[in-house]
Amino acid sequence: MAFLSKDKVFSKRWLKDYSFIILGAFILALGFVYFISPHKIVPGGVYGIAIVVHHLTKGVFSFWPDGIPIGLFGLVLNIPLTIAGIKILGPKFGVKTVTGFVLSSVFMDGITFMRPDGNLPLVDDVLLSCVFGGVLIGVGLGLIFKSRATSGGSDIVAMIFAKYTNVPLGQLLIYVDSVIVLLGLAAFHDWKIPLYSWLVIYITGKAIDITLEGSNYHKALFIISKEHEKIKNKILNDLERGGTYFSGKGMYTNEEKQIIYTVVNRREVAILEQYIHAIDPEAFITIMDTREILGEGFHSLKNKIEQ
Repeated sequence: MAFLSKDKVFSKRWLKDYSFIILGAFILALGFVYFISPHKIVPGGVYGIAIVVHHLTKGVFSFWPDGIPIGLFGLVLNIPLTIAGIKILGPKFGVKTVTGFVLSSVFMDGITFMRPDGNLPLVDDVLLSCVFGGVLIGVGLGLIFKSRATSGGSDIVAMIFAKYTNVPLGQLLIYVDSVIVLLGLAAFHDWKIPLYSWLVIYITGKAIDITLEGSNYHKALFIISKEHEKIKNKILNDLERGGTYFSGKGMYTNEEKQIIYTVVNRREVAILEQYIHAIDPEAFITIMDTREILGEGFHSLKNKIEQ
């Protein structure tokens, strides 16, 4: 069973995808080299394991006085994991995934080698390094994901476990990365390391979401009011937004109600709240954050898929 879509070599889509992979791998490497590895932070994944091995092997090999290179060890782990993933899960991991983790390893060790100050952190403040390192890693991974590649590593391990258990994949990813984080605790005997590492994992996840979906300033509203006609006109004419009517019934009164569903930006939320308060102070409003809005008047679903 084929899982991979094939793009024509040197087509616009092909060039865009590989540009994302190259840029994403470079940004990811910057995050690790300048902010994460120097402080011995272990943010899960194969590179988390590689960071532990790198610092534990410092001075062990004469040809690697600073320890086994992080990129090289991550590559050594990624290759057999990818082969195992293909054999167990099928052809989900294509050339793009391999390109992504190979470039990440090459950039990581290349940047480290060219740095005049070796393994020194860019800033001494560990918390600041966690924030900037997590953002850079998240943006890098987000760009790689945009190309429809995966990050390999612990993702593959979680997918294999998910195939043979009833545990959701997202939950397994947390378990696998947490085990790797605790490996850092066992290796360095410092409780600050896993705490900082989990912070980096959280920031990385948020940065991935923003990179994939963009920062969203829109809110979704459900409005129940006896003045729904006036509110509808306000939304359509003044805010120039659309909406949908739902028919409902009050649980206590059994009264028929019209429910307005609409999506507006943050500024328009304040305008709408003030207007509704003026005409119906007893109105019921539910305001929700939105992750992504696709459709007429917002981002086009067609354009997103094409991009």
